[in-house]
Amino acid sequence: MTPRDTNVAPPSNGSGWSGIDWEALPHGGDLFGELDYAEHQARKTKHRDSIWPGMVICAVAAGSAAWLSEHYGFPMMLLGLLIGLSLNFITRDPQTHRGLDFASRTCLRVGIIALGLQVTFEEIRQLGWPAFAALLAIMTVTIAAGMGGARLFGQSRYSGLLAGGATAICGASAALALYGMIGRDRLSQAQFALTLVGISMASALAMSVYPALAAELHFSDEQAGFLVGASIHDAAQAIGGGYAFSNEAGTYATIVKLSRVAMLAPIVLIAGIWLNAQRDKSAGIAVWRRISVPGFIILFLLVLCANSFLHIPDAMRTAALTGSKALLLLAVTATAMRSRMDLLMELGWRAVGPVIVASVVSLIASLAIAFVVI
Repeated sequence: MTPRDTNVAPPSNGSGWSGIDWEALPHGGDLFGELDYAEHQARKTKHRDSIWPGMVICAVAAGSAAWLSEHYGFPMMLLGLLIGLSLNFITRDPQTHRGLDFASRTCLRVGIIALGLQVTFEEIRQLGWPAFAALLAIMTVTIAAGMGGARLFGQSRYSGLLAGGATAICGASAALALYGMIGRDRLSQAQFALTLVGISMASALAMSVYPALAAELHFSDEQAGFLVGASIHDAAQAIGGGYAFSNEAGTYATIVKLSRVAMLAPIVLIAGIWLNAQRDKSAGIAVWRRISVPGFIILFLLVLCANSFLHIPDAMRTAALTGSKALLLLAVTATAMRSRMDLLMELGWRAVGPVIVASVVSLIASLAIAFVVI
């Protein structure tokens, strides 16, 4: 019998309720205590549903990475990854999850959309169709090399697509966009974080080595600009590497690199069709319905078109570039914070094998095109 059994009849021995030892019965919670407990749980749930705890921590970590990069010249994205991984323990608190998810998804998409203001069709036209066709061939070979490297090192095909696509297009930005298509169910966040680390380190190494290699090979400014712009992963480092050779090489490297950035939308679209093909085919879905274009990719294309055909003030383009870098840094840092360190340790060096293969093949193909076509 409990105090809540309000419909219990009196004892049948004739003593009525007077024969019950009320002191021996368990005590129920008072009404005010239950109300206070309910309010406490409501406040706790509301706090857990807020994005601010996770966003504030992520913003502090990303700001630290940006400050260190500006003062010591270290790659900003790589610093964001390393700082995020070092703060992985914070995610044990569920209150941070929603904010980190917001940073790794929403900030990523808005950052990629803002990248559209950095590219125009006129810049691609300036490259020329022979050079642009050669660039497409390099990108195709690089993606195939990433897939082959994944098989060679015993990794999943999704890992190969991520490594090859990020190397072929624009480093961390492309990796984030492709991972949004691949999804956590196909590739763990630990594998993604390790791939990002490999891509960032390879890009930083390439920025230091490739301009010197072009000088040793006695490349012209145009050849050096093509080599650097076609093979270095990160956009800022590719442009910086070109200007490290000469001003003319830097200008040409910028055009080549921005042409690669413009291919982000088509390659992500093709990747999405390929990823969903088997699942949709087994489910009996029509071919035309398998083409699923993410909303942020459509907006990226619309912004690119607006930037190509409308007059966008330089101040707006500069602000968009700064905002895009900040948002992508937040996304990278949040993804690293959500990655499990124990899984990173279990993956081992083979997990970055596809990045190594894709980077080497991209360099060889770019060198060949620079010799033959440019």
